[in-house]
Amino acid sequence: MAEKKSDRTRASILAAARERFGADGYERATIRAIAADAAIDPAMVMRYYGSKEKLFAAAAEFDVRLPDLTDVPREELGTVLVRHLVERWEEDDTLRVLLRTAVTNEAAAERMRLVFIEQLTPAFERAAVDQPEVRAGLISTQALGFALCRYILALEPIVSLSTDEVVAWLGPTIARYLTSPAPSQE
Repeated sequence: MAEKKSDRTRASILAAARERFGADGYERATIRAIAADAAIDPAMVMRYYGSKEKLFAAAAEFDVRLPDLTDVPREELGTVLVRHLVERWEEDDTLRVLLRTAVTNEAAAERMRLVFIEQLTPAFERAAVDQPEVRAGLISTQALGFALCRYILALEPIVSLSTDEVVAWLGPTIARYLTSPAPSQE
């Protein structure tokens, strides 16, 4: 089935919004600038999305698409998860836009929290990992710290590491977060 013009327009608006929110942040990005980037009238942005807040929510929608970890051997969990997360960061700039915006905007920060907690925690529950919420939070610190340094701050040599190198460095840390016994609460 052929793509409808309205679908192309919606996709163009979302692409422009992601770029603009990422470059300017939520507060400074305007509907007028997003419309100009998409080469359409600002009224069309409002017609499709209704408000800047709704446009941001649509532009910041992100599915981590975690693999099923239930059959992954425990010793490979870190490697599998890190490789997957790096590949998702590389193929879709939505999470980068969200990360950049979350630093200054509470709605974006909440969306970022939900992306990681609502998507990681259930995957770890299904994989029978104890304390999945804590482990999801710890893994989020690593994933978001890595992403901040590589994609936002462009910190060398992190930017230049290959995916295999990132997996070799971060995989053991993530594996430890997933497989180590929880510290005792003495």
